[in-house]
Amino acid sequence: MKIGFIGGGKMAQALARGLISSGRYKAENIIASSPKVDNKLLEEIRKLGVATTHDNVEVANNSEVVFIAVKPLQVSKVVSEIAPIFRRDKLLVSIAMGITMRYMETLLPSKSRVVRVMPNTPAVVGAGASAYSLGAGCLDTDSGLVHDLLSTVGFAVEVPEVLIDPVTGLSGSGPSYMFNAIEGLADGGVKMGLSRELSIKLAAYTLYGAAKMILETGDHPAVLKEAVQSPGGTSAYGMHELEKGGFRGLLINAVEAASNRSKSTGDLVLPRQSMENMIYEDDHHEEFTSKRVAIAGRR
Repeated sequence: MKIGFIGGGKMAQALARGLISSGRYKAENIIASSPKVDNKLLEEIRKLGVATTHDNVEVANNSEVVFIAVKPLQVSKVVSEIAPIFRRDKLLVSIAMGITMRYMETLLPSKSRVVRVMPNTPAVVGAGASAYSLGAGCLDTDSGLVHDLLSTVGFAVEVPEVLIDPVTGLSGSGPSYMFNAIEGLADGGVKMGLSRELSIKLAAYTLYGAAKMILETGDHPAVLKEAVQSPGGTSAYGMHELEKGGFRGLLINAVEAASNRSKSTGDLVLPRQSMENMIYEDDHHEEFTSKRVAIAGRR
């Protein structure tokens, strides 16, 4: 399979690296493009053994799957540029924040296959969490294809498009929250006499271990949390301080704020539509994808 990336930034590089490392996709079948002002990005991705160009149309012409990995404001220009040569045998996969599938579909020929993805930065180390939604023109086999592509850099799941903004607020922006948590834990360690280097390492392994326990045991976080807290113990005292500061409430607020920001970013970029059309199209698309989501949930 031939795969193209329009945009050669860190996420494109991470995806390309994952595809190649999986052994299922060959570097010589991957091509990436970036503007001439971004030559450094192409130099980085070229190190993976993929072909590079400054011509977006060349990427689309030579690819069966085309990843749109550019900033939201550039999506309209890029998709319009490749639209004249875009055929139904090609699949467009967008990782641009806030840009709806129905908008991209209006720029492409009728019944074009469009997928919207929200990955996150841990994909760089093969530990990403990606959610994706399929457009109305997609084939039944496209869900499995996209899942296979994204699973090379971590966890992947299909969801209705209406959930992509919440996913953005949770797992898309979530690494930033967790980096802040690690920094805070490390600061606490330094305050109590540990070295900065050791504090950061202990904090990072602590979050890594906690996440692994949830994923491997299948237990609810509350159950695991209670198991750590013995009566009158250190964890109970520490948790009390977190609750006094509204720790969980702050995380909930952060996810809500980031979700709303994702949606508003798309609203600012996209042409205005009537509320009636938006509601109709959202309901129609959610109904259309319900069977695919049920299948994907069993993966």
